[in-house]
Amino acid sequence: MLTNNTTPNTLFSSFTFLGKEHPHRVVMAPMTRARSTQPGDIPNQMNALYYAQRASAALIITEATQISPQGKGYSYTPGIHSEEQVKGWRIVTKAVHSKGGKIFLQLWHVGRMSHPDFHQGDLPVAPSAVPFKGQIWKVDPATDKGVMVDCPTPRELNKEEIAAIIQDYRHAAQNAMDAGFDGVEIHGANGYLIDQFLRTTSNTRQDQYGGSREHRLRFLKEVVIAVADQIGPLHTAIRLAPFLTARGMDCSDILPTIADAAEFLDKIGIAYLHLVEADWDDAPTFTESFRQTIRSRFSGPIIVAGKYSLSRAEWVISNGYADLVAFGRDFVANPDLPKRLRQNLPLSPFDGSTLFGGSERGYSDYPTWEEASY
Repeated sequence: MLTNNTTPNTLFSSFTFLGKEHPHRVVMAPMTRARSTQPGDIPNQMNALYYAQRASAALIITEATQISPQGKGYSYTPGIHSEEQVKGWRIVTKAVHSKGGKIFLQLWHVGRMSHPDFHQGDLPVAPSAVPFKGQIWKVDPATDKGVMVDCPTPRELNKEEIAAIIQDYRHAAQNAMDAGFDGVEIHGANGYLIDQFLRTTSNTRQDQYGGSREHRLRFLKEVVIAVADQIGPLHTAIRLAPFLTARGMDCSDILPTIADAAEFLDKIGIAYLHLVEADWDDAPTFTESFRQTIRSRFSGPIIVAGKYSLSRAEWVISNGYADLVAFGRDFVANPDLPKRLRQNLPLSPFDGSTLFGGSERGYSDYPTWEEASY
């Protein structure tokens, strides 16, 4: 929160971030696009072109990327657990860096947000075997068309499996650095595995990983410690979703839980904290009081995301509630988004029908302002 003696920042005030001074604070948000090469969930040249086109972002955060076969929950999403996947991601990072960009890989374990078809008929895993309403995107082999399908009730992880998943995060983080990434963002939001451990609605355990707030935070802390120990805290970040209520995640204790997480993350000294805001109609309001709480608990850079307009981005930064703003759909449809926002140029519309799967159409064929003007 600003004081009377503080000059307000704007979306286009310079900011030193990840060891580089940037002329703006526009970040590319992670967006699942489901265009990896099959079989093997391998990143490819089309992915490299897509990300390189958007290298003018202060930071690119990739689409969520599974840390292990068990962590997969959607068709055609990329991984970071095989040698072929690491090689594929090297093509992407080289392309982005050649354009002067910075890129973090988002590490993903979906937990219960999955389907047995991805796991040789086995149930997805979770902190607890709790029924919930959730759907994932899965390609039907018979038609090669993607459809939304219901997730089953998962099975509960045992302690040995939890320990193994923490090591999967560590290994995936190292793979990301070997692939040339500038760091990793741990996906702790949107009802996936880490988020499932945080909430009383999805975590009904009564051991050291469930019950009290401290115990529900244990998995997040152990993952962050493992990743930061492996690649360094300045290459480690996390995304959290305080006001998520969908997917059976409406937990009355989540706000103080995330506030405690922010304090822990501040002590670790991670690269940034990324907060995703509920962006559907009639979503809960991301309150100013909670923004102030997070800012008081976390002294590092804060990124926010969630259908931000230019005016709303200016508001959140000028009030000191965030340092950078991430844009998803607008960045998909406008590869030169920072320029368009700075110059108040019209934005190209986003084609939602091409979000998951497919070809270059609706992916790497969106033109820049100059290209569209010819």
